[in-house]
Amino acid sequence: MKTIIVTGASSGIGRASAELFLSEGWKVGLLARRADVLERMAEGKPNALPLVADVTDPEAVTSAFDTFVAWAGRLDVLFNNAGIFAPGGTIDEIALEDWYQSVDVNLNGMFLCARAAFKAMRRQDPQGGRIINNGSIAAHVPRPNSVHYTATKHAITGLTRSLSLDGRSFGIACGQIDIGNARTPIVQGLVDAALAEGREPDPTMAVEDAARSVLHMASLPPEANVQFMTVMATTMPYIGRG
Repeated sequence: MKTIIVTGASSGIGRASAELFLSEGWKVGLLARRADVLERMAEGKPNALPLVADVTDPEAVTSAFDTFVAWAGRLDVLFNNAGIFAPGGTIDEIALEDWYQSVDVNLNGMFLCARAAFKAMRRQDPQGGRIINNGSIAAHVPRPNSVHYTATKHAITGLTRSLSLDGRSFGIACGQIDIGNARTPIVQGLVDAALAEGREPDPTMAVEDAARSVLHMASLPPEANVQFMTVMATTMPYIGRG
Protein backbone atom coordinates (compact mmCIF):
# COMPACT_ATOMS: atom_id res chain seq x y z
CA MET A 1 0.00 0.00 0.00
CA LYS A 2 1.50 3.33 -1.06
CA THR A 3 1.74 6.17 1.42
CA ILE A 4 1.28 9.94 1.24
CA ILE A 5 1.11 12.96 3.52
CA VAL A 6 -1.21 15.73 2.35
CA THR A 7 -0.71 19.11 4.00
CA GLY A 8 -3.63 21.51 4.21
CA ALA A 9 -5.79 18.39 4.18
CA SER A 10 -8.78 19.89 5.96
CA SER A 11 -10.15 21.96 3.07
CA GLY A 12 -9.95 22.85 -0.60
CA ILE A 13 -7.53 21.07 -2.92
CA GLY A 14 -5.88 19.31 0.02
CA ARG A 15 -9.12 17.80 1.23
CA ALA A 16 -10.27 16.75 -2.23
CA SER A 17 -6.87 15.15 -2.87
CA ALA A 18 -6.73 13.39 0.50
CA GLU A 19 -10.21 11.95 0.02
CA LEU A 20 -9.31 10.72 -3.47
CA PHE A 21 -6.11 9.03 -2.26
CA LEU A 22 -8.04 7.38 0.57
CA SER A 23 -10.61 6.05 -1.89
CA GLU A 24 -7.77 4.67 -4.02
CA GLY A 25 -6.44 2.67 -1.07
CA TRP A 26 -3.38 4.74 -0.13
CA LYS A 27 -2.29 5.23 3.48
CA VAL A 28 -2.86 8.95 3.94
CA GLY A 29 -1.51 11.31 6.57
CA LEU A 30 -4.01 14.15 6.94
CA LEU A 31 -1.98 17.15 8.08
CA ALA A 32 -3.68 20.39 9.10
CA ARG A 33 -4.43 22.47 12.18
CA ARG A 34 -8.11 21.56 12.67
CA ALA A 35 -8.26 18.34 14.67
CA ASP A 36 -12.05 18.08 14.55
CA VAL A 37 -12.16 18.20 10.75
CA LEU A 38 -9.33 15.69 10.37
CA GLU A 39 -10.96 13.29 12.81
CA ARG A 40 -14.23 13.42 10.85
CA MET A 41 -12.35 12.81 7.60
CA ALA A 42 -10.56 9.79 9.09
CA GLU A 43 -13.60 8.28 10.80
CA GLY A 44 -14.13 4.70 9.63
CA LYS A 45 -11.02 4.77 7.43
CA PRO A 46 -8.19 2.63 8.82
CA ASN A 47 -5.87 3.95 6.09
CA ALA A 48 -6.19 7.56 7.36
CA LEU A 49 -4.07 9.15 10.07
CA PRO A 50 -4.90 12.65 11.37
CA LEU A 51 -1.74 14.72 11.91
CA VAL A 52 -2.60 17.90 13.75
CA ALA A 53 0.16 20.42 13.10
CA ASP A 54 0.84 23.98 12.01
CA VAL A 55 3.18 23.87 9.00
CA THR A 56 4.98 26.98 10.27
CA ASP A 57 6.04 25.19 13.49
CA PRO A 58 9.28 23.23 12.87
CA GLU A 59 8.87 20.95 15.89
CA ALA A 60 5.24 20.17 15.04
CA VAL A 61 6.15 19.35 11.45
CA THR A 62 8.99 17.04 12.50
CA SER A 63 6.76 15.28 15.02
CA ALA A 64 3.96 14.81 12.47
CA PHE A 65 6.26 13.28 9.86
CA ASP A 66 7.92 11.00 12.41
CA THR A 67 4.50 9.86 13.64
CA PHE A 68 3.37 9.07 10.11
CA VAL A 69 6.49 7.10 9.18
CA ALA A 70 6.22 5.08 12.40
CA TRP A 71 2.57 4.31 11.55
CA ALA A 72 2.85 3.71 7.80
CA GLY A 73 6.35 2.25 7.61
CA ARG A 74 7.61 4.70 4.99
CA LEU A 75 6.72 7.89 3.13
CA ASP A 76 6.30 7.51 -0.63
CA VAL A 77 4.81 10.92 -1.49
CA LEU A 78 4.35 14.36 0.03
CA PHE A 79 1.68 16.60 -1.46
CA ASN A 80 3.04 19.90 -0.17
CA ASN A 81 -0.18 21.84 -0.43
CA ALA A 82 -0.92 24.03 2.60
CA GLY A 83 -1.20 27.72 1.77
CA ILE A 84 -3.16 30.90 2.30
CA PHE A 85 -4.35 33.88 0.27
CA ALA A 86 -4.24 36.90 2.57
CA PRO A 87 -6.31 40.05 1.94
CA GLY A 88 -5.13 41.68 -1.28
CA GLY A 89 -4.24 45.18 -2.38
CA THR A 90 -1.44 47.13 -3.96
CA ILE A 91 1.88 46.76 -2.18
CA ASP A 92 1.39 49.93 -0.13
CA GLU A 93 -2.04 48.71 1.03
CA ILE A 94 -1.05 45.20 2.11
CA ALA A 95 -0.61 44.98 5.86
CA LEU A 96 2.85 43.87 6.90
CA GLU A 97 1.38 41.13 9.06
CA ASP A 98 -0.35 39.71 5.95
CA TRP A 99 2.95 39.75 4.06
CA TYR A 100 4.76 37.97 6.90
CA GLN A 101 1.99 35.42 7.30
CA SER A 102 1.97 34.70 3.57
CA VAL A 103 5.71 34.07 3.58
CA ASP A 104 5.48 32.00 6.75
CA VAL A 105 2.74 29.67 5.50
CA ASN A 106 3.27 29.60 1.73
CA LEU A 107 7.06 29.48 1.72
CA ASN A 108 8.45 28.62 5.15
CA GLY A 109 5.74 26.02 5.74
CA MET A 110 6.36 24.33 2.43
CA PHE A 111 10.11 24.41 3.05
CA LEU A 112 9.70 22.77 6.46
CA CYS A 113 7.44 20.02 5.12
CA ALA A 114 9.68 19.36 2.12
CA ARG A 115 12.66 19.24 4.48
CA ALA A 116 10.98 16.65 6.70
CA ALA A 117 9.87 14.57 3.71
CA PHE A 118 13.31 14.70 2.07
CA LYS A 119 14.92 13.55 5.31
CA ALA A 120 12.54 10.59 5.64
CA MET A 121 12.84 9.57 1.99
CA ARG A 122 16.63 9.80 2.00
CA ARG A 123 16.94 7.53 5.03
CA GLN A 124 14.27 4.90 4.34
CA ASP A 125 14.85 1.52 2.70
CA PRO A 126 14.31 1.35 -0.20
CA GLN A 127 15.50 4.92 -0.52
CA GLY A 128 13.52 7.57 -2.39
CA GLY A 129 10.09 9.08 -2.85
CA ARG A 130 8.28 11.98 -4.45
CA ILE A 131 7.50 15.54 -3.39
CA ILE A 132 4.70 17.38 -5.20
CA ASN A 133 4.60 21.11 -4.49
CA ASN A 134 1.38 23.02 -5.03
CA GLY A 135 2.38 26.12 -6.96
CA SER A 136 -0.29 28.19 -8.68
CA ILE A 137 -1.03 29.97 -11.92
CA ALA A 138 0.38 32.84 -9.85
CA ALA A 139 3.76 31.10 -10.09
CA HIS A 140 3.72 32.29 -13.72
CA VAL A 141 1.50 35.36 -13.90
CA PRO A 142 -0.07 37.39 -11.06
CA ARG A 143 -3.62 38.21 -10.24
CA PRO A 144 -4.14 41.91 -9.60
CA ASN A 145 -3.40 42.99 -6.02
CA SER A 146 -1.64 39.79 -4.99
CA VAL A 147 2.03 40.66 -4.58
CA HIS A 148 2.33 38.67 -1.33
CA TYR A 149 0.77 35.51 -2.75
CA THR A 150 2.49 35.81 -6.13
CA ALA A 151 5.95 36.31 -4.64
CA THR A 152 5.64 33.21 -2.48
CA LYS A 153 4.41 31.08 -5.37
CA HIS A 154 7.30 32.17 -7.58
CA ALA A 155 9.56 31.08 -4.72
CA ILE A 156 7.95 27.64 -4.73
CA THR A 157 9.12 27.16 -8.31
CA GLY A 158 12.69 27.73 -7.12
CA LEU A 159 12.12 25.28 -4.28
CA THR A 160 10.82 22.69 -6.74
CA ARG A 161 13.76 23.05 -9.09
CA SER A 162 16.31 22.81 -6.29
CA LEU A 163 14.65 19.77 -4.72
CA SER A 164 14.41 18.07 -8.11
CA LEU A 165 18.13 18.59 -8.65
CA ASP A 166 19.29 17.73 -5.14
CA GLY A 167 17.02 14.69 -4.86
CA ARG A 168 18.38 12.88 -7.90
CA SER A 169 21.13 10.99 -6.12
CA PHE A 170 18.68 9.82 -3.43
CA GLY A 171 15.85 8.68 -5.72
CA ILE A 172 13.69 11.63 -4.65
CA ALA A 173 11.65 13.16 -7.46
CA CYS A 174 10.07 16.59 -7.13
CA GLY A 175 7.42 18.17 -9.31
CA GLN A 176 5.05 21.10 -9.16
CA ILE A 177 1.38 21.38 -9.98
CA ASP A 178 0.08 24.83 -10.90
CA ILE A 179 -3.67 24.95 -10.46
CA GLY A 180 -5.89 27.66 -11.83
CA ASN A 181 -9.32 28.46 -10.41
CA ALA A 182 -10.34 25.18 -8.81
CA ARG A 183 -13.47 25.88 -6.76
CA THR A 184 -11.92 26.04 -3.29
CA PRO A 185 -13.03 28.40 -0.50
CA ILE A 186 -10.20 30.76 -1.52
CA VAL A 187 -11.34 30.91 -5.14
CA GLN A 188 -14.98 31.16 -4.12
CA GLY A 189 -14.04 34.23 -2.09
CA LEU A 190 -12.55 35.81 -5.21
CA VAL A 191 -15.69 34.94 -7.18
CA ASP A 192 -17.90 36.46 -4.49
CA ALA A 193 -15.77 39.62 -4.40
CA ALA A 194 -16.03 40.02 -8.17
CA LEU A 195 -19.80 39.63 -8.08
CA ALA A 196 -20.09 42.12 -5.22
CA GLU A 197 -18.16 44.66 -7.30
CA GLY A 198 -20.32 44.03 -10.36
CA ARG A 199 -17.53 42.27 -12.26
CA GLU A 200 -17.74 39.00 -14.15
CA PRO A 201 -15.80 36.39 -12.16
CA ASP A 202 -13.16 34.24 -13.78
CA PRO A 203 -14.23 30.77 -14.95
CA THR A 204 -13.66 27.94 -12.45
CA MET A 205 -13.34 24.18 -12.50
CA ALA A 206 -14.21 21.40 -10.07
CA VAL A 207 -11.65 20.88 -7.33
CA GLU A 208 -11.89 17.12 -7.97
CA ASP A 209 -10.23 17.65 -11.36
CA ALA A 210 -7.20 19.14 -9.61
CA ALA A 211 -7.13 16.20 -7.21
CA ARG A 212 -7.11 13.70 -10.07
CA SER A 213 -4.10 15.51 -11.53
CA VAL A 214 -2.25 15.19 -8.21
CA LEU A 215 -3.09 11.48 -8.11
CA HIS A 216 -1.63 11.04 -11.60
CA MET A 217 1.63 12.71 -10.59
CA ALA A 218 1.85 10.69 -7.39
CA SER A 219 1.14 7.36 -9.09
CA LEU A 220 4.00 7.46 -11.60
CA PRO A 221 6.80 4.88 -11.25
CA PRO A 222 10.10 6.09 -9.79
CA GLU A 223 11.73 6.47 -13.20
CA ALA A 224 9.11 8.98 -14.38
CA ASN A 225 8.30 12.46 -13.09
CA VAL A 226 5.95 15.27 -14.03
CA GLN A 227 8.27 18.21 -13.47
CA PHE A 228 5.60 20.87 -13.97
CA MET A 229 1.89 20.47 -14.63
CA THR A 230 -0.66 23.22 -15.25
CA VAL A 231 -4.32 22.34 -14.81
CA MET A 232 -6.91 25.10 -14.94
CA ALA A 233 -10.38 26.17 -15.92
CA THR A 234 -10.33 26.02 -19.70
CA THR A 235 -11.27 29.62 -20.41
CA MET A 236 -9.67 31.38 -17.45
CA PRO A 237 -7.48 34.34 -18.41
CA TYR A 238 -4.04 32.78 -18.15
CA ILE A 239 -2.78 32.54 -21.72
CA GLY A 240 -2.56 36.17 -22.73
CA ARG A 241 -3.58 37.34 -19.26
CA GLY A 242 -1.23 40.33 -19.39
